Amino acid sequence: MSSDPRETSFYDMFAASADNIVTGSKLLMELLGADTAGRAEIAERMRAAEHAGDDATHAIFHQLNSSFITPFDREDIYKLASCLDDIMDFMEEAVDLVVLYNVEELPKGVEQQIEVLARAAELTAEAMPNLRTMDNLTEYWIEVNRLENQADQIHRKLLAHLFNGKYDAIEVLKLKQIVDVLEEAADAFEHVANTVETIAVKES
Repeated sequence: MSSDPRETSFYDMFAASADNIVTGSKLLMELLGADTAGRAEIAERMRAAEHAGDDATHAIFHQLNSSFITPFDREDIYKLASCLDDIMDFMEEAVDLVVLYNVEELPKGVEQQIEVLARAAELTAEAMPNLRTMDNLTEYWIEVNRLENQADQIHRKLLAHLFNGKYDAIEVLKLKQIVDVLEEAADAFEHVANTVETIAVKES
């Protein structure tokens, strides 16, 4: 193990990025119980979290460009940082759409979508520090893949619910866009897990 300080800072940066995603998932949970004024305020905090996420991603890219030695393949570092960034972007977009579209009530099932994202966020934040040693990561990517399958099922049920004829066409379009973006966030968690798996396989 090299003692090059530049090498270890990548781990801290990935951990910071994942911790920020946990913040984002908690804001999504808050969104569920909020009124219109509360939602606008949550969207502001989400925007700040998304900016912090961007800063974390740029720091990783900057470190990547200026490091002679990296702890694992450059393209994998780039991919992991990009996928973590995607999660935050999708979460922020979902909150923003709820506010912009003036959604009165989110359809039943969205809370399940958000619960899955919150669980995936916790697992991801717990996993990032383990990149140093490559220990205890198998359970992480298996569980995130399982959660993504669960998210798929919830998403399909939500779509069936939206198309059952009880909503007017415009409302369906608005709500479908929101549940689709939340599904993209679930997919992005899986992309992170798959990238971690790739890194672990190469390092073993």
